[in-house]
Amino acid sequence: MKILDSKGRLFGKVSILDFGAVLVIFMVLIGIFFFPGTSKTSVAQVGNIVTKSVEVDAIALGLKGRNPEELLKEGEKTQLIIRNQPYGKVDLKSVEFLARKVAVPQPDGSVKALPDPRDEEIFSRNVLLTLEGKGRVTDDGPVLGNIKVKIGMTIELEGDDYNFNASVIDIRVKD
Repeated sequence: MKILDSKGRLFGKVSILDFGAVLVIFMVLIGIFFFPGTSKTSVAQVGNIVTKSVEVDAIALGLKGRNPEELLKEGEKTQLIIRNQPYGKVDLKSVEFLARKVAVPQPDGSVKALPDPRDEEIFSRNVLLTLEGKGRVTDDGPVLGNIKVKIGMTIELEGDDYNFNASVIDIRVKD
């Protein structure tokens, strides 16, 4: 019995084109499940990811508004957006309004930090925020909603009456 007959069939039963198509599909499936790309987890390992509580300290400079103290309150929730991707609600664990200071030279040559007396700075506030949410921890750092969070990146906070950007200044993973 010949391996390949005159009609292009293997052993007289299966077309070589059908066999090639089945082989390609089989190789694609092996590639998807055993070599999923640049990530360090395969599709079978995705369910084993452990989430932990992640605290992010962020600072918002020059927050404009008449009374930002009424907008941001400890214990409330706010919407977090990282690189234009909504993460979801996070807790405002801590909200600290920082007084604006100006360096004022003294007659003896020293410098003192005194409150800013300019009228235009009355409506501009600096705010130090501590946000808490759930994320997974990788070798590269914490990941919130499929986006790595790093010190120095800009995040966006959105509520019913506000929307502003803040810069990440510290990240802590709680056990």
